[in-house]
Amino acid sequence: MKVYNQRIELPVLQEKGVSLFVKREDLIHPFISGNKFRKLTYNLSEAKRLGHDTLLTFGGAFSNHIAATAYAGKEHGLKSIGIIRGDELVDHWQDNPTLAWAKEQGMQFKFVSREAYRSKESPEFLEQLKQEFGSFYCIPEGGANALAVKGCEEILTEEDSVFDVICVCVGTGGTIAGLINSSMIHQKVLGFPALKGDFLRKDICKFAQRENWDLNTQYHFGGYGKVTKELIDFINDFKSKTSIPLDPVYTGKMLFGILELVRKDYFEPKTKILAIHSGGLQGIAGMNIVLKKKNLPLIEL
Repeated sequence: MKVYNQRIELPVLQEKGVSLFVKREDLIHPFISGNKFRKLTYNLSEAKRLGHDTLLTFGGAFSNHIAATAYAGKEHGLKSIGIIRGDELVDHWQDNPTLAWAKEQGMQFKFVSREAYRSKESPEFLEQLKQEFGSFYCIPEGGANALAVKGCEEILTEEDSVFDVICVCVGTGGTIAGLINSSMIHQKVLGFPALKGDFLRKDICKFAQRENWDLNTQYHFGGYGKVTKELIDFINDFKSKTSIPLDPVYTGKMLFGILELVRKDYFEPKTKILAIHSGGLQGIAGMNIVLKKKNLPLIEL
C-alpha cells in the first residue's frame, strides 16, 4: 500500500488553529515497517555488494529492528543472527511474540547478559562473534548507521515542503538525522525520545548536517518500554477517532506529546505539522502480554 499523509481531525487542533498530518510510513511494507524499511534498504544492498550471506544485528526482546531484519534477511536470501539483550530469555523465547516470529523467518539467536550487551560495539566483543559465527555484515542496534540515515533521508518528499514542523519519535537517532538532512530550510524537526534522558543529542549530531532540530524529552512515560494507563487509553482513543494504530513504545508517546503541546500553545496558530508514523506495530502483541499481567487495559489491535 502506498505511503500517504493522513489529516487528523480533532477538536483541539481546530480550536488552536493548528493542522496535523500523519505520514503513514507504517504502510510501506507488510512486515518491514516504517523506518526499519528505510534503514535496511541500503544496508541490504551493501551487504550483497560486499559478498556477505549473513546479517548480524542487536536488539531487545521486543525489538522492531530484530523482527524487521529477520524478515528482510529471508526476503533477500540472507541468513540472519540476532544478538539479544537479556540471557534470562534463553529458555523461554518461544513465549515472546517478536522473537518467535523472528525465529520463524530463520533468525538465529544468541542471548547475552545485559552487562555483556553494553560492550556490543567493542572490537573484542565483535571479534568473539566472528570467531563464533564466521563472516557477517554487522548492522548496529536499531539500524543506526550512515546507510540507515541515507535511507531515512528519503522519507520526506517534495509535497512535504508545505509543512512547518516535522515530528518523529527517537530511538537510536538515525531516523531523525535523516529527516534533519532532507528537511527544507524553513522547517523545524522535533524529536520525541522514547528513552529517558538527554544523551541522544551527541548520537544525532554524528549524522545530522543541520541545526534546525530539537528534542522534547517530556513524553517518555518513565523510559523505554514503560507505559501507563493514560498512554494506553490515549492510543485506543486515537485509533477509535482516526483509524490509525499506534505502538506504545514510540508513536503513541510522540502523538500524545504533539497533541499535549498543541493544547499548551507550543505551536503558533496556522502551524502545519507532519508526524512520521515509524511503524513498530508488531510490538503490540508482546506489550499486551505485559499489560495483562499488570491488570492494565490492552491495546486494541
